[in-house]
Amino acid sequence: MSRLIAILIRHADYNQLADTPSAHQPFGLNDAGRKQARKAIDLLNQVLQTHNAVYDPVIDSSHLLRSWQTADVIAQGISSIDKVVAYNSLAERGLGNAGNLTVQQIEAAINEDPRYETLPKDWKSNSHYCLPFSGAESLLDAGTRVANHLKQAMQKLDRSTAEHDTVKIFVGHGAAFRHAAYHLGILKFEEIAKLSMFHAKPLAFSIQTDGTWQHIAGEWKVRTLINDHLD
Repeated sequence: MSRLIAILIRHADYNQLADTPSAHQPFGLNDAGRKQARKAIDLLNQVLQTHNAVYDPVIDSSHLLRSWQTADVIAQGISSIDKVVAYNSLAERGLGNAGNLTVQQIEAAINEDPRYETLPKDWKSNSHYCLPFSGAESLLDAGTRVANHLKQAMQKLDRSTAEHDTVKIFVGHGAAFRHAAYHLGILKFEEIAKLSMFHAKPLAFSIQTDGTWQHIAGEWKVRTLINDHLD
């Protein structure tokens, strides 16, 4: 029986607004990011050769431009990949109607609203905390959403007849992928804050027949300082 392999890729570097915690910013890759995305092609092909696998012809990407552009560069560089399909379900944690406001603007809005208590100091990085705004999510909420997408997409693949292992590529966001990894049993809760993902460097996981996910290639980025970045 062939194996199913999921590859998670954090989008490449992009033009991010300063002091703005929303990870739903609508901006694309910068020059460094485009180079990172191109380098990802060689890294992906190394995984493919090592595991005697073939690509699923569709890359699942977050709908956010930086992720879609990263996936598009990869798809254009690999002939057996036909297209990129973008999904809201792979997006980073949403801040609801506080999206794309600066930290100062968000904190001011909370302080000016008599219904809300002052924000905790770790509100951006606290996995459980959800802003009290319409449409906002906690990091764990976003991880659940992404984990569900990953599981459902992999379950649709057929492992019973293929002669080779099948590799399915997902391009998304670091914090959402890390929290999804916790929900999938890949990371322990205390590891979420200690680890990050390199831009456009694949992490590969073999899906076992019992549904468990096993890390088989690629390296997590170990944080030297725990910071508040969402993505």
